Amino acid sequence: MNGEDPPERPDYITNIINGLERYNPEAVGSLETYLQEQCEQKFCDSNANRTLLKLYQLNPDRLKDEIVTNILVKAMTLFPSAQFSLALHLINPSAAATGELHEALTKLRSLNSQLEGAQYAQFWASVDGDDLCADLIADISGFEDMVRLRIAQLVSQAFREVKLAHLESWLGLSEDATRKFVTDVCGWTVDGESSIKIPSNPDNEAKKAEIREDVNVEQFARVIRRSWEETV
Repeated sequence: MNGEDPPERPDYITNIINGLERYNPEAVGSLETYLQEQCEQKFCDSNANRTLLKLYQLNPDRLKDEIVTNILVKAMTLFPSAQFSLALHLINPSAAATGELHEALTKLRSLNSQLEGAQYAQFWASVDGDDLCADLIADISGFEDMVRLRIAQLVSQAFREVKLAHLESWLGLSEDATRKFVTDVCGWTVDGESSIKIPSNPDNEAKKAEIREDVNVEQFARVIRRSWEETV
């Protein structure tokens, strides 16, 4: 789920990314339209989006603030990964230094940092009721659902059982909505009133570690001899 080469990518975008068209200013329109498809269809093509940001670097007159922030919001849904930082560092510093874009980037950096640091409850608190956040994610279909699904995937890699109250805060949902999400979407089991059981998988299974040390007679003899010499 790194968003580098999604199966949804059409051939004409592949040709732009891999050919000389990646330097053609006229390719900006095609890449912007493709980004809109990503926003509507809930997938992310980070490679194509970075190509668009590079074209903005070469053609600053074509830069659109809304497109830049949409790219960053899409990259944010791939946490934890380097995609957000890779996109952020392709934005022209002069364009990001002042104005509305600067304010938006500051907010997005904060939100991404919370997700990367597994500060999920703080993330939902930052998003809830914030008009700027609402504007930034408005074009991204299913943004909150994608974030919740990604959180659930990460939780399933680390836990076999988790408290319902913890999941409520991590998912930013009420108790009833959390129960519905974990059963209908995740396929987990609600155990009693306060616990969630997560099926075993290769990531959350306890694995026996076998440690073997081979010591030959000569090495053992040297240890005994050294100990003897230190005592006399």
